[in-house]
Amino acid sequence: MKFSSKIQKCGLSPIRKFYPYQVEAQKRGMKIYHLNIGQPDIKTPESYFETVRNFSAPVLEYAPSPGMPVTIKKVEDYYKNLGMDIQPGDVVITAGGSEAITFTMECILDNGDEIIIPEPFYPNYKTFIYNTGADIVPIKTSAEEGYRFATREKIEAAITPNTKAIMFTNPGNPTGVVLTPEERRLVADIAKEHDLWIIADEVYREFTYNGEPLATMGSFEDILDRLIIIDSVSKRFSACGARVGAVICKNKDFQAEFMKLCQARLSVPTLDQLASASLYDVDPQYLKDVNVEYKRRRDTVKEELSKIPGLVFSEPEGAFYVMVKMPVDDAEKFLIWLLTEFNDNNETVMYAPAGGFYKTPGAGINEMRIAYILNCDDLRRAIQLLGKGIEQYNARK
Repeated sequence: MKFSSKIQKCGLSPIRKFYPYQVEAQKRGMKIYHLNIGQPDIKTPESYFETVRNFSAPVLEYAPSPGMPVTIKKVEDYYKNLGMDIQPGDVVITAGGSEAITFTMECILDNGDEIIIPEPFYPNYKTFIYNTGADIVPIKTSAEEGYRFATREKIEAAITPNTKAIMFTNPGNPTGVVLTPEERRLVADIAKEHDLWIIADEVYREFTYNGEPLATMGSFEDILDRLIIIDSVSKRFSACGARVGAVICKNKDFQAEFMKLCQARLSVPTLDQLASASLYDVDPQYLKDVNVEYKRRRDTVKEELSKIPGLVFSEPEGAFYVMVKMPVDDAEKFLIWLLTEFNDNNETVMYAPAGGFYKTPGAGINEMRIAYILNCDDLRRAIQLLGKGIEQYNARK
């Protein structure tokens, strides 16, 4: 049997494909410190579960395809509080940020089209884009320059006659980079000059650690006809399992096309939408406290990584990830070794090898992404295990 050339171009997630090694290590009695998946251990606000418990309708009906009015209203109010001019029809609820991105790509990309993305980037972008028949043109960055990409020279060098859009995550996954107001303005200007869509994945907006105010590309009124914002409750409220996201776009033609896909998939789960709507009423102190905790974890990771010889990394400014260049030959081989041979008091550590976060062949081969989603004590132990592993791995050669 023959499979689609588009799906065959896609790969397995570099974050999840090492799960079988994890299972075997656990069968041997190993404790694994997970730095590989961005699944926060922060408590989800209780209002989510209270809403589910208190649901009492006699029939669990389909929700409207654009989303439940109460959920849409909460997202609209959230963006109005950010200073964005939100009108009815500008917000559509999706099955997580992933569906928002998938449907967006299907609306704007054709075979042979190109989309510019700074690398390293969230690896599932590849699957979302390749299944449209389009391709990614990466903006190359490096550990040595802090993975920053927003310069006119870098962005314009990637533009071709086939370019349809520029996409980025801000704050960055996997880099932790937070764009300055000047950098965001530059991206907006370049998109206008070259008639490109801007796809801003802003799901980590609340998590910045150097005093930056909440920011959105939606604050630039002159690009609202070409701006598509991706959002989600997953990270903001530690509700990854809810699978409730949103696309925010004021371009009515885009929303009309987007709605075709929403109606084809019928609706986002009713209960998850209702429960997610309640999250937007959480006490603002919740997000302040979460931000403080992630900053503490960021600082812990930075402190411990600084003790390991040969690592190259920059202090992450936002999200809860850090990219690290390691003094090993191959990050995937090293990870497999950590899970199959390394043992320190029946403990080991797991991270995401960074090769899959790049489009450029061979890039990121000795880099890893760490998700600092554990408590500080566990983070210290995990990074210490990493250092011991690097020393033993290289010594054995």
